[in-house]
Amino acid sequence: MSLFDDETPLSNQSPAQNQTSASDGSRWNAETSEGRRPLRERIGWIAVTVAIVIGVVFAFMPSPYVIEQPGPVYDTLGVAENGDEEEVPLIAIPDETTYPTEGELNLLTVSVVGRPGQTPNWLEVVAAWFDRTRSVIPVEAIFPPGISSEDRDAQNQAAMVDSQQDAIAAALVELDYDFPREVTVAGLLEDSPADGILETDDVIVSFAGTPVHSINELQTAVREHGTDAPAQVEIVRDGDPLTVEVTPADRDGTPVIGVGVRMVYEFPIDVELQLDDVGGPSAGMMFALGIVDKLTPGPMTGGEIIAGTGTIDSAGRVGPIGGIRQKLWGAERAGADWFLAPESNCDEVTGNVPDGVEVFAVKTLDEAREIVEDVADGEVTGSYPSCPA
Repeated sequence: MSLFDDETPLSNQSPAQNQTSASDGSRWNAETSEGRRPLRERIGWIAVTVAIVIGVVFAFMPSPYVIEQPGPVYDTLGVAENGDEEEVPLIAIPDETTYPTEGELNLLTVSVVGRPGQTPNWLEVVAAWFDRTRSVIPVEAIFPPGISSEDRDAQNQAAMVDSQQDAIAAALVELDYDFPREVTVAGLLEDSPADGILETDDVIVSFAGTPVHSINELQTAVREHGTDAPAQVEIVRDGDPLTVEVTPADRDGTPVIGVGVRMVYEFPIDVELQLDDVGGPSAGMMFALGIVDKLTPGPMTGGEIIAGTGTIDSAGRVGPIGGIRQKLWGAERAGADWFLAPESNCDEVTGNVPDGVEVFAVKTLDEAREIVEDVADGEVTGSYPSCPA
């Protein structure tokens, strides 16, 4: 018998049997594939669902940011509610002749959404990132560590009170009132150039031969004198005039004498400024303009709505502020066509000017007043400095 004859290959089975076997195998493969597909789909859907749940949970988690957005707008020529919910004039000058005003001189504010322990969630932060009227700021930039919210609010309120006093002084200087403006020593740094030479409550009359009537004037005089030689400082101590010598020291490239100073005024007239629940120094320029308008014949604005912001000192110098982007949008929402911005804030203004708002760059109260009066007369020209849109 041949080996070939002893084998039983598949060829010994009938064609029908071969067909049946092939058909059963295909059906098994198909059933197995169909069984696996729903399993893979279920795993995929579970993964998607888990990802969505994680995303939703993350979106509502607190972020390390706060959001700055346009705050309330106040017309310094108008009224506002006080703590008793009564409407009172923002500027009252009870014992002097005042004149009717028109239009608006709006001061602007910034609202902060969030505080330590109660920050916006990530969904709110992402929405703010895509909103040009709002800014996302690290929480520690607004609320420095180690300073409580109550302390920060108190500091901002004190800054507002000081700025109001400076605004009154600047307006009265602009109107040629004569009154004492004293740069007074509030404190000294230990081992500073002035330590042991100046004392608390000393009134600084001049520095290196330059009379000083504001904190900015003192700082400028110190910078211009430099650190190479002692400077003669004329002071008044307990009512007696004295001359002492102080040699400024260099701190981060800036000459300093190491004193904290504050302004003390003796105003010749009574000016009352009312604005509750608003802190910071940035309302100074607009308060000063409002005082000037009320004390001079004829409406300064000519009925126009003019907004602005800027710190001010008793010499009328306008200084930089924070949150100007939000204040621009606050002005636009209040219907202002004209905006007075500190020249030193122009870099933040560019690219953030709403349509229909023209921005002027100002350095002094006198410049701001001239612009307002020319806006009223329809005589604004391209000769005024402006912040590029």
